[in-house]
Amino acid sequence: MRSPHVHLREITDDNRDAVRALRVRRDQKQFVASVSKSLKEAAKTPEAHPWFRAVYRDDEPVGFVMLAWRPPGGPYRGRHFIWRFLVDKRHQRRGVGREALAQIAALVRADGGTELLTSYEPGDGEPWPFYRKLGFEPTGDIDDGEIVLRLTLPDE
Repeated sequence: MRSPHVHLREITDDNRDAVRALRVRRDQKQFVASVSKSLKEAAKTPEAHPWFRAVYRDDEPVGFVMLAWRPPGGPYRGRHFIWRFLVDKRHQRRGVGREALAQIAALVRADGGTELLTSYEPGDGEPWPFYRKLGFEPTGDIDDGEIVLRLTLPDE
């Protein structure tokens, strides 16, 4: 089922508390940090060029995404890396994640990117099936125990 009203919005004083209140299912908590922790990490690591947005469905925040946007150093220097991605437990399995990632991929492509990277920690309930359905493939790299994935972005 497609969610045509999914869009990305900046996080502001007006929506910050609602975005911080988003939660994944209990069995997913080991795989993704909270929005609050993610925002703190973004503030502590400006060298990673953190770029983050709330994912909205109509006028309701339903998810969060944070990328390292072409950081100048480190293992992902000059590349676009999904650092955090979550959809609130009440809004999963409705196409929100798929549509949000399609929009992120379009932004990365518009920025000259040819691929979108992410990683995940293997385990029961891991997000690999979700990413695989969207076309991500393992790169063969492991980063801090996490399997690195790549989505190749075709020229439009």
